[in-house]
Formats: sequence, C-alpha cells, structure tokens
Amino acid sequence: MRYKNALLPTQKEAPADAISKSHILLQRGGYIRRVGAGIYSFLPLGLRVLRKVEAIIREEMAGAGALELLLPALLPAEYLKETGRWDGFGDTLFRLADRKGGDYHLGPTHEEIITDLARREIQSYRDMPKNLYQIQTKFRDEPRPRGGLLRCREFLMKDAYSFDVDFERAQESYEKMRVAYRAVFDRLGLDYRMVGADSGAMGGNQSAEFQVLVQSGEDFLAACASCDYAENLEVAAPKLVPAAEKSAIPARHELETPGQGSIEAVAKFLGAEPQRFLKSLVYLAGQELVMAVVRGDHDVNEIKLARALGLGEVHLASAEEVLKATGAQIGFLGPVGFSGRILIDPDAASVDDGITGANKTDYHFGHVQPGRDFSAEVRSIRSMRDGDACPRCGKPVGIYKGIEAGHIFLLGTHYSEKMGASYLDDHSEKKAIVMGCYGIGVSRLVATTIEQHHDENGIRWPLSIAPYPVHIVQLGDAPEVSKVVLELEQALTAKGLEPLVDDRDQRPGVKFKDADLLGMPIRVTIGDRGLKDGVVEVKLREAADPKAVTLVPLDKALDYLVGLTKTPTA
Repeated sequence: MRYKNALLPTQKEAPADAISKSHILLQRGGYIRRVGAGIYSFLPLGLRVLRKVEAIIREEMAGAGALELLLPALLPAEYLKETGRWDGFGDTLFRLADRKGGDYHLGPTHEEIITDLARREIQSYRDMPKNLYQIQTKFRDEPRPRGGLLRCREFLMKDAYSFDVDFERAQESYEKMRVAYRAVFDRLGLDYRMVGADSGAMGGNQSAEFQVLVQSGEDFLAACASCDYAENLEVAAPKLVPAAEKSAIPARHELETPGQGSIEAVAKFLGAEPQRFLKSLVYLAGQELVMAVVRGDHDVNEIKLARALGLGEVHLASAEEVLKATGAQIGFLGPVGFSGRILIDPDAASVDDGITGANKTDYHFGHVQPGRDFSAEVRSIRSMRDGDACPRCGKPVGIYKGIEAGHIFLLGTHYSEKMGASYLDDHSEKKAIVMGCYGIGVSRLVATTIEQHHDENGIRWPLSIAPYPVHIVQLGDAPEVSKVVLELEQALTAKGLEPLVDDRDQRPGVKFKDADLLGMPIRVTIGDRGLKDGVVEVKLREAADPKAVTLVPLDKALDYLVGLTKTPTA
C-alpha cells in the first residue's frame, strides 16, 4: 500500500475526549474515528487489524470444531420475554418498535436466538455435539461508554454456543473452547490470565474470564504467583483459616463516640486497631433490608453478597432507610439488636473482642463477640486483598488490574429448560440440551492489544495483527531510490508480506514520527545515503533500544526481512 493512495489521517494532538492510551493512539494514528458516544468508524488501517484478529479467531474456532453462522442483529422481543430477560436487561437494551407497534431490540447477545434455532433443528442425541459461532455486531446502551473501543455501544463480538447431551460432554466442549481461547490470546501476543468469574446475568454453572493484565484495566483480579490460581475479585475468596475458640470476655458496654462515623475515625478515637471492628452496612435486597458485616479493615463485595442471598444484585440502603430500620445514622450501625437478616464474613465472625456501632448515633459497643451478642449467617462476602492467602496453595496473592478480553460459560440447561430446547436420548426419553456459551470482544481486542503494546511514541503492533508487517520509509524521490523501493515492495508482496510504503513528499522526521505512531513491526528506511553504501536501514518497533538500527546489504534485504517475520521479535 502506497501512503499517497491511502487514507491515513494522522493527528499530532490527542482528541479531547480520549483518556485511555489505545483511544488516543487509535485516533491519532487514523485507525478509527468517533461518530457518536461509544460509536466508531474503522478506517482502512483499523479495519485491516480487525480482520486479522477475526482471522485468528476463525482459525482457532475451526480447530475446535466450531461452525460459523450469522444470526440477525434486529430481534423480536418475544425471545427475551420467554426467558425473562426483556425486563432483566433494563436500560442496557436498545429497544424499538416497528410500524405496527411490535416490540423489537438490537441484539446485545444471542443466547435466546441460538437456543430457538437449537430447539427447531436438534431433535435427537445423534444431532450432537454441536458448536456454532458468529462474528457480529452487538449493541448495548452503556451508561458511560468510554475508553474508545474498550467500552462501546456498538461493537464486534465473537459468540459461540455449544450443545451437548449431558454435563460431562458439555464440560468437554467447554474445555475445547478454553484451549482455543488460550491459543487466540497467545497468538495475539497478550499477557493474560484465565480467571474464575461470576456468571452474572448469563446464568449457568461455571464461567471463566480471560483478563489481559494492564494498569488501565477496569477489572480487578486476584492471582497467585506460586500456583495457577486466578479469579475475578467479584468471586475471589481467601483461604479460610479455622476460627479460634472464643475466649471469655467482659459483657459488652456502650462507648460514646461523638461525630466518629468511620472505622478510621473511631479506631483513632478509641486507640484500637481496625481489625477489631465489625463494619456493618445495610443493603436493600429485593424487598427486605439486610445487614452485611465484615471486619473493619475489609470491604463488602456486593456481588458475592447478592449471590449469597440468591439475588442478581443488591443496593446500599439510603440514609433514610437506615435511620428508619436502625434508629441511627450511617456510621453507627451494628448487628447487636438489628431485627433483620444478618450475613457475616468468616473473618468478621472470628473477631473475638470486637467493636461495632450501637445502632445509636454517636455511640458504639465494645467487647462484642459474634455468636454471643448476636446471631448471623456466616458467608464469604468480603473482597479479597493483596497479600491474602491463596485458597489453593496458601501463599500470598496479588491484586491486578485487567481488561476482560473473553468469557466462557458452562450454561447447563439455564436457557434450554426455559425455552423447551430438548432432544430424545437413545431410550427415546426427552431431555434438556446442555449448553455452553463463549464470547470474545473482537473490536475490544484491537484496543486491548495497544494497551499492552505501546510506548511514548505510539503503537507497537505484534506481527500477528499488524496492518502491515513492514513499513518502508522512502527518503527522497531520486530515480534509484524509487526503483529500489518499488522492487522491494513487489518482492515482499510476492512473499505475502505486503508493505506500507511512505512515499510522501515530507521531511524524514515527519515520516519517522508517523512510523512510530502507526506501529508496524519492521521499519525499512531507503535513501540516497544508504544506497551509496549498498545498504538499507532496518529498525524493529518492539526493540528494547528504540534507537537501535541494523544496516543490511541491499542484496540480502529481502531474505533478512522475511526471516524477521518468522521470529517472535518482529
């Protein structure tokens, strides 16, 4: 591709609304352009990257035995109503009506549509296993679309669905996809971890996320350096330490703590360690108010709390609701005397001589002992912290930030039972199809890769998805220079390595800056000075030393460049 013929509108300045590195660099490099909030056009260079990501995914899906199809994006409401998700999706769902007043929506995901296809086409155990996938545009009305391609309202996704006769075979399909996903992310050159995760609104029995480790990520995960344990903080729980036998402590007594409404303030006021406190928060759980109790130095994990209560979500009660339920202002709550349901984390339940709110503004209780002074259901409801004991090996875990690049679910019969997707087994008995679901954010991967592969000068594309493997920078338009550039361009193209050729009438500095910004793996500089010595200059974008260049004899340049594309350093 010749630069003069291309649409490569690079920009010197970052757009005002861009915060993440990938958003800034994709905009500046002319890869994407914003159309509206969370809506982007892919320019030619960006589309080449997107198509290469798709190609890798398709190859690995084919290797796992998955078959590609294409489902519609405009969907009748009846399918989501059948499973109860028409209301469950809430404001995230783009809803619309046709001219006759019929309810429709733009597909945020396709579990119902693929399950409907399965119940129509799969009749017997002989029709399985099946694994069907698509790469298609999804639509979600995100409340705060941000980060460019990292969180959009319109995005490209690969979603696959497996259908099996029982859970054992469904687990085999799940494992095949786990292996395929690892292959995809390995080929993309990403540093990632597969982590246990919450199934959320998808439902099902088992799920795992593929988290790409970047400091700009919005997800948090706990991972152990001593073993392969890793989980999203939504579900991660530390190794449980057996509770020590309770000691005999004095009866609880009231402590006046005027204006001390936080753990830190009360701890300082009383001269006590936060670990002695029983932090109490009141949540609205469905139609009832529930109290969650964790140790003073811990935080409630609201997703784990909701799951412990058998709910999809919980919300912190308002100050008015708290005052009505406890008679105290927020900051002075406690489980002693609370009339509602109480859940307590195991670490809080192990506190022997505790301090907690007295459900009386400006007062706390001292010498509080769980089990003696109040009763509660013991559930793991706190967030894991850096240094907590790994639940698998007991060694300390670390807390990392990441971007979710893929998610796999063992759905079980969550959708097939609701929608009547069944088959006849070898005894002619009707049984529900067992399903799995597997998603990859295709357009998000473009941005995610940049978040991990960039420097202060621009993008550093891995060879596997770079729009062009080689960027030829032509210095000057002397006939000999133009001739050598053309010959190398044609030779590389014949080898399946079409280069990007910067043949603009621009200063060398401008061309080099744009080359670094665009981020092709290999830069070749051809000019009068080098050709007089019979050499071209080769620079690797991922080189540890950004100024390092190699002078390669002209007659060996083609073989040298081809060799670079076969090594992981390019």
